[in-house]
Amino acid sequence: MKYSEYFIPTQKDTPSDAEIISHKLMVKAGMIKQSSAGIYSWLPLGLRVLKKIENIVREEQNKAGAIELLMPTIQSSDLWIKSGRYEDYGKEMLRFKDRGGREMLYGPTNEELITDIFQSNISSYKDLPKNLYHIQWKFRDEIRPRFGVMRGREFLMKDNYSFDIDENSARKSYDNMFSAYIKTFLRLGLTPISLRAETGPIGGNLSHEFQILASTGESTLYFDKELETLDPETINPKKLQSYYAAVDDQHDEKNCPISKEKLKISKGIEVGHIFYFGTKYSEKLNAFIQNKEGKNLPVHMGSYGIGISRLVGAIIEAYHDNKGIKWPLHVAPFTISILNLMIDDKDCNKASIFLYQKFTSLGYEVILDDRNCSIGKKLSDNELIGIPYQIIIGKRDIKEGNLEIKNRLNDSSNKIKLDNCIEYVITQINN
Repeated sequence: MKYSEYFIPTQKDTPSDAEIISHKLMVKAGMIKQSSAGIYSWLPLGLRVLKKIENIVREEQNKAGAIELLMPTIQSSDLWIKSGRYEDYGKEMLRFKDRGGREMLYGPTNEELITDIFQSNISSYKDLPKNLYHIQWKFRDEIRPRFGVMRGREFLMKDNYSFDIDENSARKSYDNMFSAYIKTFLRLGLTPISLRAETGPIGGNLSHEFQILASTGESTLYFDKELETLDPETINPKKLQSYYAAVDDQHDEKNCPISKEKLKISKGIEVGHIFYFGTKYSEKLNAFIQNKEGKNLPVHMGSYGIGISRLVGAIIEAYHDNKGIKWPLHVAPFTISILNLMIDDKDCNKASIFLYQKFTSLGYEVILDDRNCSIGKKLSDNELIGIPYQIIIGKRDIKEGNLEIKNRLNDSSNKIKLDNCIEYVITQINN
């Protein structure tokens, strides 16, 4: 992709209504544009990141045995009235009537709809367990939308629902999703901390929320230091759930069960929430299963949510500096940026085109900054956007057969011979 042919409307000035760093940087980097309070258009750069996060979430759900479907954004109110939750969300739920006078709503969550799908199609224990998920836009009419995509009214969410014959089986499904969540956040380059949580209007008697560590997070976390050293290959959900972790309003300093030496205090951002709620919805919505003895029993259910659009902002909160974003490799909009600082110079152009074509042919996502603008703007825009590997080609260096390679994540910079550039960058990426 050539920068001159792409659409990245960067801004020099910080938006006046932006309160947190991710909101400021996403607007300045040309990732989003507000269309109304708490509702955003995702511009090409932002959409690339959003899709990468979505794909990682999807891959980990598929590995965990979940099956993807797609439910509508608009739901009938009938199921919500039947479940008794129609009034629980209050004014957060957007309600309206269609042209036939039927009461409709923009779904803030999908427990009712997925339960109806299940009970219409499955009636035997032989078809269990089942775990169904979808990735869909949601709407909650927040009284005060703020913080950009971190707390917007419209947001992209992955939610899935497990169905089991009894509580023991349901807890196994719960732990399976718990592990999948830890692996997902680790793949995104984040440090996840799991905490017991309140179930709220979702209901049930078991719930965990997942916070990721970020110096600008809105929550203060108290947790066992061992939670910072997780290996995705050896995730033990029961063991992880036994570690101490609490937010500031739940932490009791005097009665903390671990020593001060083991206790870590940090800021965090909530990015996921899981629930086991037993038969709350199945009983009300007639989701019954016939067991081996021929007896009809309400199915046991769990619910699992990840805020995908929220994760974009959360990653930026975790990875940034005073110059801009510092994307982890697997979610960056592009892997490599080639900056041609002198587009009128024959040697700079030749080297830029050669490297662009070579990396592209090898399957890497590359953006070539071929804009006719100042060197300062090219350098500052690329710092702002935060592409992990930046190849800087200047007139003086190229005459000596050199170019500069910058690692944006750790801000290291090295002069490398042009002939060694490709091998060097590939080695850096693979390490």
